[in-house]
Amino acid sequence: MQKLLFAVDRMSTRIGHLFSWLILALTLQVSWEVFSRYVLNTPNPWAFDLMIFMYGIVFMMAGAYTLAKNGHVRGDVLYGFFPPRLQAGLDLALYILFFIPGVVALVWAGYTFAEESWAIRETSNITANGPPLYPFKMAIPIAGFFLLLQGVVEIIRCAMCLRDGAWPKREEDVEEVDVDKLKEMVNVKDEDIAAADAYVVRNGGQQ
Repeated sequence: MQKLLFAVDRMSTRIGHLFSWLILALTLQVSWEVFSRYVLNTPNPWAFDLMIFMYGIVFMMAGAYTLAKNGHVRGDVLYGFFPPRLQAGLDLALYILFFIPGVVALVWAGYTFAEESWAIRETSNITANGPPLYPFKMAIPIAGFFLLLQGVVEIIRCAMCLRDGAWPKREEDVEEVDVDKLKEMVNVKDEDIAAADAYVVRNGGQQ
C-alpha cells in the first residue's frame, strides 16, 4: 500500500515540477512585454491574455503537488499539537464533506467548459484578436482529475492513521511549518501535550 501511495505522490510531484517551468516562461514573457511596450513602443495585445492563461495553469496544476507535500493552508499552530488520530479524523471528515464533492464538481464542470470551448474554437474576448482559449480550458478537468487522485491517497492515509495511531511516512520535502522545531522553541514535549489532553478529557464535563 505504501508503495502505491508513494507512486501517486511521485506522479503529482513530477507534474508539479513540470508545470513549474511555466513560472520562468511567465517571468520572461512579462519582462519581454514590458520591454516591448516601454522601449520598443510595440505592445502586444495578446500579452495580457497569455499571462492569465499561464498563471491559471500553474495555479491549477500545482494543486495535486501541494496536496502531496501536505502544503495546503491550515491552522498549523493549533492543528500540529493535536494527536495524530484527531488530526486524521478532522482531515477525513473535511475530505468527505467538502473536498471530494468540490473536486468532482470541478472535474465535471471543467470537462463541460472544455468540451464547449473546443466545439466553438473559443478565443479570448478580453482583447481584440485574442489567443485561442480552448487548449487552456482543458487544464481544468485534467488538474481536477490529478487533484482528486491525490485526495484519494490522502483519505487512505487518514484511514491508516486512525488505525495505527500515527501518520504513515511521506517522501522527504520542505515543510511549511516544522512542528517538532516549534515544540522545541516553546519548550513543549509530547508528554506535556498528552497530559494536557488527558486533563481536558478528565475535566471536560466540569464548569
